[in-house]
Amino acid sequence: MERSEKRLNERLRVCVATCNRADYSKLAPIMFGIKSHAEIFDLEVVVLGSHLIDDYGNTFRMIKQDEFDIHAKLHTIVRGEDEAAMVESVGLALVKLPDVLQRLAPDILLVHGDRFDALALATAAALMNIRILHLEGGEVSGTIDDSIRHAISKLAHYHAVCTRSAERHLISMCEDHSHIILAGCPSYDKLLSAHQRDDYTDIINSWLGDDVKEQSYIVALQHPVTTDIQNSIKIYELMLDALISFNKRTLILFPNIDAGSKEMVRVMRRKGIEQHPNFRAVKHVPFDQFIQLVSHAGCMIGNSSCGVREAGAFGTPVINLGTRQTGRETGENVLHVRDADTHNKIYHALELQFGKRYPCSKIYGDGNAVQRILKFMQSIDLSEPLQKKFCFPPVKECISQDIDHILETQSALAVDLGGTNLRVAIVCMKGKVVKKYMQLNPKTFEERIELMLTMCKQAMADAVHLNCRILGVGIGGGIIQHNELIHGSTFCAAELGHIVVSLEGPECMCGSHGCIEAYSSGLALQREAKRLHDEDLLLVEGMSVNNKEQVNATHLLNAARLGNSKAESILHTAGTALGLGIVNILHMINPSLVILSGVLAEHYENPVRQVISQRALLSAQGTKVMVSELEDPALLGAASMVLDYTTRRTY
Repeated sequence: MERSEKRLNERLRVCVATCNRADYSKLAPIMFGIKSHAEIFDLEVVVLGSHLIDDYGNTFRMIKQDEFDIHAKLHTIVRGEDEAAMVESVGLALVKLPDVLQRLAPDILLVHGDRFDALALATAAALMNIRILHLEGGEVSGTIDDSIRHAISKLAHYHAVCTRSAERHLISMCEDHSHIILAGCPSYDKLLSAHQRDDYTDIINSWLGDDVKEQSYIVALQHPVTTDIQNSIKIYELMLDALISFNKRTLILFPNIDAGSKEMVRVMRRKGIEQHPNFRAVKHVPFDQFIQLVSHAGCMIGNSSCGVREAGAFGTPVINLGTRQTGRETGENVLHVRDADTHNKIYHALELQFGKRYPCSKIYGDGNAVQRILKFMQSIDLSEPLQKKFCFPPVKECISQDIDHILETQSALAVDLGGTNLRVAIVCMKGKVVKKYMQLNPKTFEERIELMLTMCKQAMADAVHLNCRILGVGIGGGIIQHNELIHGSTFCAAELGHIVVSLEGPECMCGSHGCIEAYSSGLALQREAKRLHDEDLLLVEGMSVNNKEQVNATHLLNAARLGNSKAESILHTAGTALGLGIVNILHMINPSLVILSGVLAEHYENPVRQVISQRALLSAQGTKVMVSELEDPALLGAASMVLDYTTRRTY
């Protein structure tokens, strides 16, 4: 999608609003990216919330240290740290924001996460007809944050999500899939490249003391749960008791500004944590240094999202306390303590986790989020209507009055690019093949593409007369995971026929040797049938081949059926080669079921089962193998991808 012609020569005005130290760690990488493309973007920065409060470290200073111009500072926090203060803070922000947004007049407002300040930002921007890009929507954590996060998502026009599950949640919430980008977490861009700094020991020593070594200390960060304040204070007190008993050096950060934080600070001071020799209590740590501290810690404890998100990228062991992150996707490094009556359970969790190391997890990102988000913002068409469109699922009681929808059947074109034949079919929503076309496959790539286009054009023309509305074209052959086709970096993923099963095997059409296709495809069997026929070893009693008839795989199958040992051996070798390829697939993606299809399937079923039982790992030997009863499974599978993709997003 290109930006409108009117705006091609103008920079895109992007307003980034940051409310606290946590959201700045996610927004800063994007801000640096925007700033580095000054010819495309015009960056506007608004600072509000706890950034401007001394008790929380006056963290707006780190924005200045990063050399960003701050276009507006809004004091929006009403002190009190209770439920009423949070509501009043939202109201105060709504009073102050209109003047700033009207003056800056951004094309897009970037809003992060699930804080009450962010809800005020999204509400003001939506009412002022400013496009909103929401970061990290669609996630689930299990507290009031969920409600705020989803409310912001409903106000937002565009979404940059971190995980595939979050993307699915937004789609199920009727958000337009074309307005969602699966980008990953922006903070991962920085932490994956920067957490192995040479000076990490200096950072550890500056915050925890000169005698502290890596993996010998704990990072603690616990926030109040606004829907269960008293229980979260109880868990906080038990955590402090467990940490005191565990007797390890601990860096503890003050909680955020949510309701209940004042009581948590009182608990901390009542226990003398700020004076305790094992503790260093701080209001804020710069993110680049915080990365080093978490990365090299012996353990992290609390209920911060950093524990279930960023810490996994380092393999740092984490103890997640209470319910604040209940619904989050986590790596194996996270141990949950959802409730406790004494500090013993938390102490035992510390014994289990402290000093361990886990495999690094990239659930929330691969380090390329910023470039995806910048490219996504460039693609936003400002000439599009501002009114959001929700993709509601069909309602049975609703009768369409669109004559085209009444008369036409939603359908897909499916293409099966086989080794011998090229097949195209019109497949309707009910899985019925309305019309099928088949031609022998040409030898060259160019001829195949030309024939495929010709057949598709013919099918499209016929679809009009058959009252079929073609929603898209699907080509069979591929790996489908979570209802999505895996494309690969060059859109050539899942060339399963070219898995090499023998270094000395026959030459394949791809130019290599020993591919599955060189042993088991229809063309491979046809080649072997011709060889046997040329050597007068094909025909047995009950068989004949007309002089004008071309020898093909069917003759080989008939010969094997009539007891030709040479033909039987060729089929067994072909089935074994296919079985070896399937064993490789089982070891890579571990499916629960293998379905063979096509005219050769019944001949390959037993050899494939035998190879799996002999060659597969124990964990895969029980994989069930069966022959498809469908007439055209490849065509139906390709069509289902199109029909599912189009109908679940556009109604």
